[in-house]
Amino acid sequence: MDRPAATARDIILEIVRNMREGLEPLQYSVLPPSLFHVYLHTDDLERLRGIVPRILEEARRALDAELDALNRASLAERMKFARRAEPKVSAPDGGWQIQILENTDDDVEPGDIVIHSELGLPAKPEFGAGSMTKRIATRRMANGATSSAQSMAPLSARETAGAFAVIEYQDNNGPHTYLMTKDQIVVGRGGRDYWTDLKLETLPDVSREHFRLRRDPETGKFYLKDLSRLGTTINGEPAPSSVDNADAARRDRNLEAPVPDTARIGLAGVLFLEFRSTNG
Repeated sequence: MDRPAATARDIILEIVRNMREGLEPLQYSVLPPSLFHVYLHTDDLERLRGIVPRILEEARRALDAELDALNRASLAERMKFARRAEPKVSAPDGGWQIQILENTDDDVEPGDIVIHSELGLPAKPEFGAGSMTKRIATRRMANGATSSAQSMAPLSARETAGAFAVIEYQDNNGPHTYLMTKDQIVVGRGGRDYWTDLKLETLPDVSREHFRLRRDPETGKFYLKDLSRLGTTINGEPAPSSVDNADAARRDRNLEAPVPDTARIGLAGVLFLEFRSTNG
């Protein structure tokens, strides 16, 4: 018996359901998932490939409409008879990020729609990309059955495609995964006069501009330049400081330390990053 194929409308409705089930309430707002990876059986993907751009466009419109519906005030609230009890759902500043991909799992059947989404707003592409590791998975089977789950599972190889390295860490805001998508990033607490690609919410022991991580495009190797006050370690070994404070003048000596493909990077001994190159 032939299994029903996944239609474009089915996919859009599942993306909306995934967003709705992954809402994360804060004190003054509610965050929706903003990054969606949609996995389809090969046959479904091949059949729909020519209209994928239209599916993505209408999925974003449907997400916007669902957001409006979730935030729509009741009649009593509009008439000012009652105050809104719940905070509003915030639209992601970076927009809805959606990818439709081939599902190569053995147990996938035509008509199955599997969606993995992530909380958190993606950074702009030119500054790299990062997101929280909390993920929401929803699945619609060809027979109409659905399931949902939330997890802290690591990103798959398909989801890290295009990233040079994956950095996992936990700061005062919880666990995170950062995808390094450009050849150099700055890591630290940041501040008004300090740009950081990977901004850490942690103790002031970590410098505002703690270190720079550089990838050599020709070799794919990584190098770390320590710019901190209290030091940086790579797998427990201190990286040489690149800052010379002699004569009260701060000077960058341009010293770098090689970073292995897998490394634990320590910042002032108070916060640690698990670094993994995607070269291999």
